[in-house]
Amino acid sequence: MESSTAAQRRIQAINDHLLRPPPADDHSLLLQSNPTASSLPHSQQYSVVLPERLDTGKWNVHRSARSPRDLVARFKDHPEIQTLHDNFVHAAEVYADYKYLGTRVRDDGTVGEYTWMTFGEAATAREAIGSGLRYHGIKQGACVGLYFINRPEWVIVDNACSAYSFVSVPLYDTLGPDAVKYIVSHADVQAIFCVPQTLNSILSFVSEIPTVKLIVVVGGVEKYLPALPSTTELKVLSYAKLLGEGCSNLQPFSPPKPDDVATICYTSGTTGTPKGAVLTHANFIASAAGFSTIHKFSSSDIHISYLPLAHIYERVNQVLCVYYGCGVGFYQGDNLKLVDDLAVLRPTIFLSVPRLYNRIYDGIINAVNSSGFLKERLFKAALNSKKSAIMSGRNPSPMWDRLVFNKIKAKLGGRVRFMGSGASPLSADVLDFLRVCFGGTVLEGYGLTETTSISCLMDDGDTLSGHVGSPNPACEIKLVDVPEMNYTSDDQPHPRGEICIRGPTIFRGYYKDEVQTREVIDDDGWLHTGDIGLWLPGGRLKIIDRKKNIFKLAQGEYIAPEKIENVYAKSRFVAQCFIYGDSFNSSLVAVVAVDPDVLRAWAASMGIKYDDLGELCNDPRTRAAVLADMDTTGREAQLRGFEFAKAVTLVPEPFTMENDLLTPTFKIKRPQANTYFSKAISNMYAELATSNPTSKL
Repeated sequence: MESSTAAQRRIQAINDHLLRPPPADDHSLLLQSNPTASSLPHSQQYSVVLPERLDTGKWNVHRSARSPRDLVARFKDHPEIQTLHDNFVHAAEVYADYKYLGTRVRDDGTVGEYTWMTFGEAATAREAIGSGLRYHGIKQGACVGLYFINRPEWVIVDNACSAYSFVSVPLYDTLGPDAVKYIVSHADVQAIFCVPQTLNSILSFVSEIPTVKLIVVVGGVEKYLPALPSTTELKVLSYAKLLGEGCSNLQPFSPPKPDDVATICYTSGTTGTPKGAVLTHANFIASAAGFSTIHKFSSSDIHISYLPLAHIYERVNQVLCVYYGCGVGFYQGDNLKLVDDLAVLRPTIFLSVPRLYNRIYDGIINAVNSSGFLKERLFKAALNSKKSAIMSGRNPSPMWDRLVFNKIKAKLGGRVRFMGSGASPLSADVLDFLRVCFGGTVLEGYGLTETTSISCLMDDGDTLSGHVGSPNPACEIKLVDVPEMNYTSDDQPHPRGEICIRGPTIFRGYYKDEVQTREVIDDDGWLHTGDIGLWLPGGRLKIIDRKKNIFKLAQGEYIAPEKIENVYAKSRFVAQCFIYGDSFNSSLVAVVAVDPDVLRAWAASMGIKYDDLGELCNDPRTRAAVLADMDTTGREAQLRGFEFAKAVTLVPEPFTMENDLLTPTFKIKRPQANTYFSKAISNMYAELATSNPTSKL
């Protein structure tokens, strides 16, 4: 499973060097070399600067203040856990009778209360599934594909892969047949787990990929599975049959080594073909162990799993749940019914992405605004009072929860004590709002597939929002100058630059792609993320821009569209925003997927009549009102003049994975959006050229 033998040796040597403890007196040097941190109280030292002279002599390397002597690579309380297999063995021994995997979906497809499988029962199932794969000739090191949405069987198969040294290859359920075919072929997948809904897609191309020996249908009934020609060696069988065969033919475990490949996680990507990030068992353990030094879960916690298991964010969440013995309840598979699942499961851990948090925020604000003068005034008084207490470190009055916020907490089941956000930047206003409304701990983090998720995380008790915290104790971070965007280490008051990361969480490389691996990992082991950050006092990192996806306008100004889109997302009319510009035009234009409830309320207040939402979106008065509100939002965020959209097209339909405008992590697919909205973009520039001839040069 090697991307590049030379690259692997280089990264391993660097990691060995990083994990070697520095001299005993280095701790004092660490603090002395960071005057900003050393002048702060200990509670405010989030990261420290290493006494390391880089080749450039100018870019400071930051390490978490929690681990200034060496990088965290294993769990402090259980250093014997070195692989995902070790992690599960520990859980099965300590939490054998604790509930582990829960689902509401019955065998007949109906939905009821949650029923649970214990860690002990899951251990039995993973041994049977792993043995069943061995029984059918799948050997150690083989790639096993998982092509279905979150459910208990997904986790059991993944755990079986770890126990028998198979390499799991997650496949997003929203990927089209072409992308799935590419990944299955590229990774030489030998067995694929799917559901009846994705079986036909696999059968449409699998005859062209001779490595595939076995298709296992989760939820499939054996007698209804298709019969394949007798001439083919490919087998199709149900998950239940494989489970039974494994039980009757149990095989000994084939435990992996820490540096063995655990998974090839294909990034869905916004351009080109998917890239397979090769992640080892040691990568996962280091990432989760680093998190465990910042925040701890317990065996009484319940996590709801609805973020795609094919994405690294949810994969690391699962590793942490196993380590702490948490219960994992799965949603029923429909995002529109997630609120119902939350009410029944009543989780204590809720991990999500800004897109959903923004919807929660908008929903609460809209409900408050339509609740009447007295209730609106009470809510604002409660919000301001509780926020002031939180920011000053005081305990808020419980009166506000009883009067206002307990009703809001009930929307997520009423027991959430930990909320986390990742995948893209979360507005500081929204994060503060969540803290007030839901109480407990609300933290934002930052990471990539290539860093095994968590590279930065806010500390418990840190009341400052608008940043992603300090480095995971399992990695180091530096900011490198990006002169073409005017970001340098000399910037005042804060050094700025491209975020670069190294340490035991860094992936091995892109599978079968040494060229792209070398594009992102340099000779010193630094992963170049393409994200732009700055250091806040105390060593906290703030994400401010994106190096990738930048383009130049006709007058030579560089544009980072994602930054502008994040600003416009705060406009009350905007559910989603796509910013476009090119070197032939001097202005930006925007395509906005509107918030239908806000738009309808506005139209009613203006007395505007319309037959459907599409007609309302096309009304010039509507476009003018939305653009004016976006302008106000842009001025508040201090966008520069050329960063303002000069024209807008409104669409009633959201950007989704189904219309191929979003990745599974809710990032806009820019080339696809360019094509999808090409006519609208041309029309906007034509209108601008008519009204302002200088807008096109």
